Amino acid sequence: MDSKKLALLCREFADNKKAENLAVLDVRKLSSVTDYFVIASGTSQPHLRAIVGEIVDRLRDEHDLQPARKDGMGSTSWVVLDYFDVIIHVMHAEARKHYDLEGLWNDAKSVNPPKPRKKKTPAEK
Repeated sequence: MDSKKLALLCREFADNKKAENLAVLDVRKLSSVTDYFVIASGTSQPHLRAIVGEIVDRLRDEHDLQPARKDGMGSTSWVVLDYFDVIIHVMHAEARKHYDLEGLWNDAKSVNPPKPRKKKTPAEK
């Protein structure tokens, strides 16, 4: 799977668990470490765990992908999942504001998910 598709899939999985302020940043021209950052906010420790669990479980079960590294799964306000070409940051709102990853990487291009196609009604067919 290409890295952009993986990043957007991670965004979608985070959205499934009502993650807030979802962002996908294209850092390919700025970083030799990864291609994309996915940044999501959660409102509490259980919410952060639910978002991370959704991403890890769905990528494992549906795409046979495991993160190379996980950090922050204890009692922290910031969890990082490293899938090499995509690094996911799931953060409590205060930690996100404090560390301001979007500001640090403000030269990165924001990637928006594709808009869902509108289904045609029988009258439009």
